[in-house]
Amino acid sequence: MAVSTAPLRLSTVILPVYRWAEGGRRTWLRAEELGFHTAYTYDHLSWRGFRDRAWFGALPTLTAAAGATERLRLGTLVTSPNFRHPVPLAKELLTLDDLSDGRITLGIGAGGSGFDATVLGHDAWSARERADRFAEFVPLLDRLLSAGDEGTARGVSYRGDYYSAHEARMIPGCVQRPRLPFAVAATGPRGMRLAARHGQAWVTTGDPATFAGTVRDFRSGLARQVERVSAACEAAGREPDSLDKILLDSSLAPADASPLGSLAAFVDHAGACAELGFTELVLHWPVPDSVFAADRDLFERIATEGLAQLAG
Repeated sequence: MAVSTAPLRLSTVILPVYRWAEGGRRTWLRAEELGFHTAYTYDHLSWRGFRDRAWFGALPTLTAAAGATERLRLGTLVTSPNFRHPVPLAKELLTLDDLSDGRITLGIGAGGSGFDATVLGHDAWSARERADRFAEFVPLLDRLLSAGDEGTARGVSYRGDYYSAHEARMIPGCVQRPRLPFAVAATGPRGMRLAARHGQAWVTTGDPATFAGTVRDFRSGLARQVERVSAACEAAGREPDSLDKILLDSSLAPADASPLGSLAAFVDHAGACAELGFTELVLHWPVPDSVFAADRDLFERIATEGLAQLAG
């Protein structure tokens, strides 16, 4: 397996749990001050243990963050079809890309069977239907965001099994050309093929089959995933190293695989991931009294010293 020579980047996920005037703005500014490459947020209507706690919308939160920051890249991790339609989503994203002066990345995935899947009043889709919808959602969103102001006299039209568009105009298009980047979350073959064809990055939290194992099991699972997504790139006629590979730290992964136990643990984790070909690591911003509770001082030290120690 070829190992990417791209420098490892460190990013964070800031959950949308803070009122903007009571910690929200300060948190996003601090992420920029600490030097994170990107600050993402979850695009859910609610999520797991936060269902009965404060939870704000992802795109308005990113809009506010775009106005407060200057250099920090911003994004969702991830947006899904569970409650989104490609046409209005594309319009909101190109607007956000404009407001941020081209600092937006769209993390996108097939969605799950949690609260978001039933909040609109229908039964949760099966895994097969989620995959089928995702297979339409991503290419249509790609077309819409790539249309821009060239060749759009009649807009984008499409009719599929799940989504349709009729002369949808996306003028003037994204600041980033031909469109803002996609980071496609995928663990299965269909999703990995979508990442290879439409993504600028691929996202994983690891192989779920290894979450109950050891750190060695977890890293072996990551290696197999990297091999599979690299094979999908080759099948699509694409150089595997041209697809960034993002690992999102998960509360479900083995405890001894956590990069937040100590600075040394992070350096070990980051080094192992870089050897596997990952180009970006994403850590959850600490949230007290939750599965993402962590030592804030240690977290900030990892942000400012971790990659330097790895390089050293």
